[in-house]
Amino acid sequence: MFAVIEDGSHQYTIQEGDTLTIDYRATANEGDAITFESVLLANGGGASSIGAPTIEGASVEAEVVQPEVKGEKLEIQKLRRRKNSRRHTGHRQKYTTVRIKSITVPGLEVVETAAVETATEE
Repeated sequence: MFAVIEDGSHQYTIQEGDTLTIDYRATANEGDAITFESVLLANGGGASSIGAPTIEGASVEAEVVQPEVKGEKLEIQKLRRRKNSRRHTGHRQKYTTVRIKSITVPGLEVVETAAVETATEE
């Protein structure tokens, strides 16, 4: 089963057990639970549920693995030619890492992967 969620103007395709890096949450501590209510699409193997724009009652539960992760450093350099004027600055964005625990979509039939594989082999 997979789902597409929206968080902070970003869309993520997720499955249970995935590790996801999202925008920084200042109030998050390690082991805290985060709930994503904005589920755009869900697929249970046999059928899909598509929201307009979101699926009513659907949610994704996640657990905070690392509350603060630093991203790649961006170097910014500004130079005005022939003026002997230079400015060099940098920036490192903070992120939060979460692990997806469960995907809940009311009314969606979840087909086990083993059943799908045997049906396609025959």
